[in-house]
Amino acid sequence: MKVEEVKVCILIIEGTNCEEETSQAFRRSGASPEIVHLKQLLGQDTRPEETRKLGDYQILVIPGGFSSGDYVRAGAILAARIKSRMEGALVEFIEEGKPVLGICNGFQILVELGVLPGIQSTMSRYPTASLGWNDSGRFECRPTLLENWNKGKCIFTSMLERGQIIQAPTAHAEGKFMLPKHREKELLDTLKDNDQIVFRYVDAEGQIAGYPWNPNGSLFSIAGICNSEGNVFGMMPHPERTYFGFQQADWTRNVPDNGDGKAVFESVLDYVAKKF
Repeated sequence: MKVEEVKVCILIIEGTNCEEETSQAFRRSGASPEIVHLKQLLGQDTRPEETRKLGDYQILVIPGGFSSGDYVRAGAILAARIKSRMEGALVEFIEEGKPVLGICNGFQILVELGVLPGIQSTMSRYPTASLGWNDSGRFECRPTLLENWNKGKCIFTSMLERGQIIQAPTAHAEGKFMLPKHREKELLDTLKDNDQIVFRYVDAEGQIAGYPWNPNGSLFSIAGICNSEGNVFGMMPHPERTYFGFQQADWTRNVPDNGDGKAVFESVLDYVAKKF
């Protein structure tokens, strides 16, 4: 199919606040995004003409923000609402090979859903990872440098080279990627072996480093992971905020034609256009 025919569902509820930037990133890449409220997918409190079906879209995106105020835990409430009302539709969407992207709060939601890490099943009954409070104990908003650690499995980074370093800002209080202590080594080794680690935080020399380069203390400096099939991807930094070169932190010294984040959107659109 042609890129302009690709329909992108950008899912929102109360508290989402990054949907417009995400929509514009896909639109400027040539696709046809639509901002869709959860109630539209559930057919709840909506007019018939406003109801939507997840299966009618080729890409699902859960953007950043503070869904339901991040009460209980970041992303927990929206994840519970999705799982209770549309688990089957989401599992079918993923198993058809359709891409799912979670940015920041969206990453938190995918982890809460049990869709990520997605090692042994499409959606686990309980979360097998978590995104906890930053080591600093506060909200961190800063530019971050990310190394593409993926060898090719993740469909969202196909236009990036292995080891390439890109820039994208973080803005979160709960972004520390963690695995259960009693299974930490086992699960981390599995993520490495499965090529599921996508982005890692690095410093200006491209080396793994601590705070502030790693803004949250994440295990193995993980900034983003994909599922075992490579079509579900979650990352804490915001690629939609470096779509243009002038959005990058060093724009006054070096303004590239395109921002680093653009590759994420163009990679997934290239995959969909070839597959569907």
